[in-house]
Amino acid sequence: MAQFESLLKNDLAKGVMIGVGAAILVPVAVAALAPLLRPLARSALKAGIVAYEKGREAAAELGEVIDDLVAEVQEELQFSREQESPQGPEEMTDAPPQESSAQVSSKGEGAD
Repeated sequence: MAQFESLLKNDLAKGVMIGVGAAILVPVAVAALAPLLRPLARSALKAGIVAYEKGREAAAELGEVIDDLVAEVQEELQFSREQESPQGPEEMTDAPPQESSAQVSSKGEGAD
């Protein structure tokens, strides 16, 4: 009995005894609680999957709304640019206007 009391006073021995006790009790406790924990785990996984799917749907809808909004703004900008420009949309290029064939021939006649 004296040896047992001296083991209880030793911190290393206390840690070993607690570890051995836990190693024995944890599998027993898990086996006893498994029928109760399995439905809880299934419910938690099911809720997680449903939340994930709803999040994906919400993100997809948000992406569509943003795409629509960007398209509307681009259309408004194009419309405002066309209204501000004195030229038509066909003539809004950076290239200089080309001379027609009648203008070229009239210039050529005077040079002869």
